[in-house]
Amino acid sequence: MTTSAELKKLLYSQNTEFLMEAHDGISAKIVEESGFKGIWASGLAMSAALGVRDSNEASWTQILEILEFMADASQIPILVDGDTGYGNFNNLRRAVRKLCQRGIAGICIEDKLFPKTNSFIGEGQPLADIDEFCGKIKAGKDIQLDDDFSIIARVEALISGWGMEEALKRANAYFEAGADGILIHSKQRDGVEIIKFLDEWANRCPVIIVPTTYYRTPTQKFRESKTSIIIWANHNIRSAISAMRETSRRIYRDQSLIGVEDSISSVNEIFELADNNELAEAEKIYLPTNQDETKAIILAASRGKELRDLTVNRPKCMVDVRGLPLLRRLTTTFNQAGIRKITVVRGYKKSAVNLPSINYEDNDEFETTGEVTSLSRAMAQITGDCIFSYGDILFRHYVLDQLLETNSDIVLVVDALWQGRDPNPQSRTRDLVKCAEPFTINYHDEDEVILNAIGHDFVTQEIQGEWIGLAKFSESGSKKIHDEIIAMQEDGSIHNASMKDLFERLLKKQEPIHIIYISGHWLDIDNADDLTDAQKFL
Repeated sequence: MTTSAELKKLLYSQNTEFLMEAHDGISAKIVEESGFKGIWASGLAMSAALGVRDSNEASWTQILEILEFMADASQIPILVDGDTGYGNFNNLRRAVRKLCQRGIAGICIEDKLFPKTNSFIGEGQPLADIDEFCGKIKAGKDIQLDDDFSIIARVEALISGWGMEEALKRANAYFEAGADGILIHSKQRDGVEIIKFLDEWANRCPVIIVPTTYYRTPTQKFRESKTSIIIWANHNIRSAISAMRETSRRIYRDQSLIGVEDSISSVNEIFELADNNELAEAEKIYLPTNQDETKAIILAASRGKELRDLTVNRPKCMVDVRGLPLLRRLTTTFNQAGIRKITVVRGYKKSAVNLPSINYEDNDEFETTGEVTSLSRAMAQITGDCIFSYGDILFRHYVLDQLLETNSDIVLVVDALWQGRDPNPQSRTRDLVKCAEPFTINYHDEDEVILNAIGHDFVTQEIQGEWIGLAKFSESGSKKIHDEIIAMQEDGSIHNASMKDLFERLLKKQEPIHIIYISGHWLDIDNADDLTDAQKFL
């Protein structure tokens, strides 16, 4: 069913139906997702959104462009507020033809003079000649490209003070001229004259009302009087203005975002409304891909409680480190090494993790699950050559370059100078390693050493270093990691499992894991002292 046919169905429904105001693509989407069956494209709201008066200051071609975005953004019928038809019968003919071409379901035109003045401004506004207006209706019906396209005639006699008899006379003439429905308008606050019109009209054709001023009248009264459609005419633009004023004033006053961030929509909600996921899926189908391109997966789901107030409204990965979020510094390092396909697994305050040109996956159970659960959220990306990283580390560029040059299936970066890195080694949990060969002065960058064990509580003399949270998987290694995660899901061990647990399982299966040694030149950010060190590190 076309949207114009859907609007006709609403006009002739046995129940009173409702249209909600929208003024651009995103508001049209919101109206649709809210459950409304149709949209009222308000002339007042569209003009206000453009920052001009509701007096035909926005040209009909500008309105047409807005409507095209609205029609693209939604699937429900749009009835456009067409003012006086943008001129005489010939202007309306062209407008109707263009509206039909763009999938707009109908137009409502009012019997006032061009250029129009908003009905709520002033008293006793002049009305169009009845015969001329009837000719305009006939012209529009004759030119429409879609048989179901609706032309609604808006009668301004009541709101202009011309009386009930004139309103009924005009409504009947417009109906006889071919109008698909009558919109009767009033600015009285009790709704009495609207009810009287409905009763005297006796449902000769569908009637639409706009209870902006008489909103206290119970909707049931309009149902009882056989109202076809009720339009909520300008409430989205009005609520948007209130919200934007409050937000702008609060940010100006506070010179901070802390007071507003939790009370406004997230950037991710905008992405969802704009259907960014559809674009990502389309890119997979239509854009050429380099199957050999190295990808990166970053785990950034945790809060970082040791950073206290700094992570109340954002996760650790988004804490500022010398003017940039920690995550931005990490992804920039990857980008500079030629790694463009980056997936970040979010959790705590995920809407705050919103850097562009990054694929996001979410672990909404981050508080009760471990690192492997977060990694499992990015299962689709664990293919081919893949770099794995924690989201709270910094390292020199050469470390990544050295890792990328390795050839083994699974390679971990290990800091051989682990003992000198922290004056209080008991202050944090470390992934310590035992290796087949210790780091020596004769160690070469291209050497890859076999990992024997990884854990937290080895005897100091047996420890060869600390895994820094950075690893590389080859195509074969990615498959091993992928298959092991599935095995952990199946045996129920994945829930609280860490990356250490994952590597230990692979070692027990005698899967070789290699390491490359570095001698410092990295940081993990756990507390305020680490942030201070990061300033020096950079």
